Amino acid sequence: MTIRKEPPVNVLNGTLEPCSTAPLTGFFRDGHCNTCAEDTGSHTVCAEVTAEFLAYSKYVGNDLSTPRPEFGFEGLKPGDRWCLCAARFLQAHDEGCAPRVDLSATHMRALEIVPLEILELYATG
Repeated sequence: MTIRKEPPVNVLNGTLEPCSTAPLTGFFRDGHCNTCAEDTGSHTVCAEVTAEFLAYSKYVGNDLSTPRPEFGFEGLKPGDRWCLCAARFLQAHDEGCAPRVDLSATHMRALEIVPLEILELYATG
C-alpha cells in the first residue's frame, strides 16, 4: 500500500511552509504538517506550544511533554513548534488554552475541522 500525501497547501492557499525540524514534527516526520487519508488525527495545525497547552493536553490524555525515547521523542517544551491534531486544537480553543498558530505552516485540511476565523485568532506575527 502506498501512502499518498495530500498536496502541500496551507490555509492561506499558498505553499505549505515548514513547521519544525527541531523537534522533528508532522505525521510523516518531515518537518511539515503534511497529511494523507491515513492521518486520522489530522496532524495539520502548526502550533507553538505553551506550558498551559502542554498541561491541558496531558490532562486530556495526550502527554506531549514527557520524553518517550522508545519512539525517538524527546518531549515538547514551551516554545517548541508541533503539528497538532486539528480536533485537539479546536478543543483547546473551546477550553481557552489554545496555542499560537503559524498559518503558513498549517495544512489546508485543518479547515475541515477548525474554521479559518478561529485559526486567525491565534495567528503568529
